[in-house]
Amino acid sequence: MSTELLDALDYLEKEKGIARDILIDAIEAALVSAYKRNFNQAQNVRVDLHQENGTIRVFARKEIVDQVFDPRLEISIEDAKQIHPGYEVGDIVELEVTPKDFGRIAAQTAKQVVTQRVREAERGIIYSEFIDREEDIMTGIVQRLDNRYIYVALGKIEALLPISEQMPNESYKPHDRIKVFLTKVEKTTKGPQIFVSRTHPGLLKRLFEIEVPEIFDGTVEIKSVSREAGDRSKISVHAENPEVDPVGACVGSKGTRVQAIVNELKGEKIDIVEWSEDPVEFVANALSPAKVLEVQVDEDNKATTVIVPDYQLSLAIGKRGQNARLAAKLTNWKIDIKSETDARELGIYPSEETGSLDSFFNDETDEL
Repeated sequence: MSTELLDALDYLEKEKGIARDILIDAIEAALVSAYKRNFNQAQNVRVDLHQENGTIRVFARKEIVDQVFDPRLEISIEDAKQIHPGYEVGDIVELEVTPKDFGRIAAQTAKQVVTQRVREAERGIIYSEFIDREEDIMTGIVQRLDNRYIYVALGKIEALLPISEQMPNESYKPHDRIKVFLTKVEKTTKGPQIFVSRTHPGLLKRLFEIEVPEIFDGTVEIKSVSREAGDRSKISVHAENPEVDPVGACVGSKGTRVQAIVNELKGEKIDIVEWSEDPVEFVANALSPAKVLEVQVDEDNKATTVIVPDYQLSLAIGKRGQNARLAAKLTNWKIDIKSETDARELGIYPSEETGSLDSFFNDETDEL
């Protein structure tokens, strides 16, 4: 074995960040297996890779005993004392057993070990890079498609976009650039496996964080998101500073900020509502763009009964119940919507115009 191996180890330590000692230990362990496999030997051996000149030597390790039962693993005290008079029973004697043609096998084995370790190190670097990007957004390039996944290139690795995580209003073709949300990074025997999504609510949240400086710097906080990808979403926002309009900040001048997100999501409608710790106000806001007369709260069952004007009932419920469903997900409250007429017939809403929530609707919500 020449010094070329040692030079290669030095290079890998500097360029790949793989510790030289770790590589040498791995090579020595692999050479032990190679020796036993190629020379049909069962004895206990140790391989020594000389770190100065690159030479490789194999030593059989034998225990000193009074009576030898297995000469492959044991040596008598008499024979041991011929090697060195200071040996005693129980000591270990090492005898060199390096085969003459072991160099070729050693070189081949070392190459395999180094290649494997380099591959593992590169996979480890990629895993470390992407595990920190979980629940983050990245831009990738569509590479290919099959009946299970879209394969999206994210630098050195292909991420998997499952069919269930693809937006129903989108079609994809190779070389398309798309933004994806990293949902999971797994270690596998073939290297890191990354799963991404276009439907995850986190994608909408991260798009707002990128597009709206007030969210990025913490002035405005996203409290909750509910989403039916490709169709409609709701997002609740809040600002501790009463002088800051959180909804207006997200909408942007002439709607430019939210429109950029709508464009990225291929026309998905987005309702931006103001969050409130008061469930009456929050539920009323969440049902935007419908107008609410009253919200009755059942704290024990975390449920609300919402009364709306008759002409607002269909708007409050939404197409196929979508508006009410998204509002319930956004607020984490059950929402039962009743028209004003039905509520009066049930005796849960007075005939007088009392308890109206009209004051909450002073342009604090926006719909796109």
